[in-house]
Amino acid sequence: MKKIISAKLASNLLLGSLGLLALFDILVLLKVIPAGIVWGGAIQDSAASLVALELIALMVTLLFAVVVAVKANYINVSKFKKAASIGVWLIFAYLLLNTVGNLASGIAFENLIFAPITVLLAFCALRLAIEK
Repeated sequence: MKKIISAKLASNLLLGSLGLLALFDILVLLKVIPAGIVWGGAIQDSAASLVALELIALMVTLLFAVVVAVKANYINVSKFKKAASIGVWLIFAYLLLNTVGNLASGIAFENLIFAPITVLLAFCALRLAIEK
């Protein structure tokens, strides 16, 4: 796997994608993007639920970005290297589960767009996780 993609490229792809995901979450919160295409379309009626879930998603996305940045040495905090290594494995597991969730949702946008993206990101997270 190390010959397929470098750890630096994997981390850059992850950070770029996480940045775009954060922007997407913000656009959903601002109602620029319709709520019907996220969360499996299940929370279209409840604005409070949508805001709470999107804020949690945004915070998790930002946390993932920090973990990736620490693992990739963009943020040099030697105390948290071990935690970042564990964190990248958790991100990999999360992305695998997210892929299953995207495929299980009845929303075509999640099936056709988000599922392939999360597979690619899971691959990048795995590549970064196996880096020493």
